[in-house]
Amino acid sequence: MTDLIAAVEKIRWFHSIDLGNGLVTKGRKVLPYLQMEANIVFKEGVEGLSVLDIGAWNGFFSFEAEKRGARRVLATDWFCWGGPGWGTKEGFDVAKRALRSQVEEMEIDVPDISPETVGEFDVVLFLGVLYHLRHPLLALEQLSKLTKRTLIVETALDAIDQERPMMAFYPGSELNGDPTNWWAPNPPCAIAMLKIAGFRDVEFVPRPAPPGAPPRGFFLAHR
Repeated sequence: MTDLIAAVEKIRWFHSIDLGNGLVTKGRKVLPYLQMEANIVFKEGVEGLSVLDIGAWNGFFSFEAEKRGARRVLATDWFCWGGPGWGTKEGFDVAKRALRSQVEEMEIDVPDISPETVGEFDVVLFLGVLYHLRHPLLALEQLSKLTKRTLIVETALDAIDQERPMMAFYPGSELNGDPTNWWAPNPPCAIAMLKIAGFRDVEFVPRPAPPGAPPRGFFLAHR
């Protein structure tokens, strides 16, 4: 336990993960907030299903899917595991060992994800990734090919007071001072893109956010 505590304290965590025995990682996202998000993400259940978590980072949602009875979970990342993100894969590795998890893992970038490289999954998680992509519609079309049941997208939003589908483009670091943030759709735009990508119907769930924080939301897209 002492070695685990020492390993946890060395890592800069994004997710707060309960590792058991009272040990919770000190992530930028606190555990109650993540659990609230998980109740939205997994509101339809994943028991007995296969789950792909794209952009898993520390792996909270991967491990949560396993905890909630998913038959198979594949966690993927590149930006934070081996790319230029401020995170590393070390947090995922430590959490996986501590939880004795059977979650599978693959370091792969979003443009390379396809049925040929990762297979097909009942549920695909695409949380906090869309707005980092230069070509978001193309990515959704790719993910449609490997999603057998539900794609769950969480993204930054903009122009939420507009009824017409539209998306804001950030050529610099206008969104949260982060130059890797490129796009933020409004809800009608995200819904339209998901339907164009091949999803039958889409449910929008606003994500509660602190006052003054940029708006965000979840989109549950069904085949």
